Amino acid sequence: MAISAAQVKDLRERTGLGMMECKAALTETDGNMEAAIDLLRKKAGAKVDKKAHRVAAEGVVAAHVDTGSRVGALVEVNSETDFVAKEERFVGFAQALAALVVEKNPGDLEALLALGYPGGGTVAEARAALVAQFGENMTVRRFARLEAEGGVLGHYVHGRRIGVLVALTGGEPALARDLAMHIAANKPAYVRPDEVPADVVAREKAIYVAQAAESGKPADIIEKMVMGKVRKYLEDITLVGQPFVKDPETTVAAHLKRSGADVKRFFRLEVGEGIEREVSNFASEVMSQVKGS
Repeated sequence: MAISAAQVKDLRERTGLGMMECKAALTETDGNMEAAIDLLRKKAGAKVDKKAHRVAAEGVVAAHVDTGSRVGALVEVNSETDFVAKEERFVGFAQALAALVVEKNPGDLEALLALGYPGGGTVAEARAALVAQFGENMTVRRFARLEAEGGVLGHYVHGRRIGVLVALTGGEPALARDLAMHIAANKPAYVRPDEVPADVVAREKAIYVAQAAESGKPADIIEKMVMGKVRKYLEDITLVGQPFVKDPETTVAAHLKRSGADVKRFFRLEVGEGIEREVSNFASEVMSQVKGS
């Protein structure tokens, strides 16, 4: 399988290793990026970028919260350019969808697109009209809806690109907002360790075992080393294990306990998360346009 320069560049950025090492790993794994990362981590202890997904699309994340019913929603709407993403009509469309999700509770994207849009027609028709107006593609990519169910609901939107909803039992609105800001900044994947899938933990443990095996230390010492790394990994990816953003000397778990609160669930959406932008050769594009003019 031919390995592209873009793949090598991506792997190099995510691991910090040299181009030749990255190309060799991609070749050995037939271009499988995640497998190549695992291979490099086992061989060289490469540190992977903590951001699991590359932000590679434009758009906005809009939020709407009904304080009376304690229900909130986040909606991601994508555009081709940042210019359109900042346009008032585009942002207003995303905000209207977030309000609809709170009010109508659609089961999936298809159901959301079929809902009536304020001012007439359906959401799908409103999207099509905006596509015609702006002259570029727009997609309603995903949404999340969260009910506090008698607890406390917090939300935070950072620069229209990152949105967070968090539901607490106990605590105060100020705490919920602080936690939403923490989640926006630190990007936990789960609330607590028991939520992390067994296969995810097993994958990490296999990497740590391979790394430790090179040390030549006794098996019991290796086991302690591996378990220590697994515990650190779980602290890094779970909300309760992370140092609290407003008080790094204490963990989120300790801060929650002190506040008499607990986190039920959270959602974090980031614009373009997991979408790969098409890599283009700008110089070639310019030359082709010059030759065609």
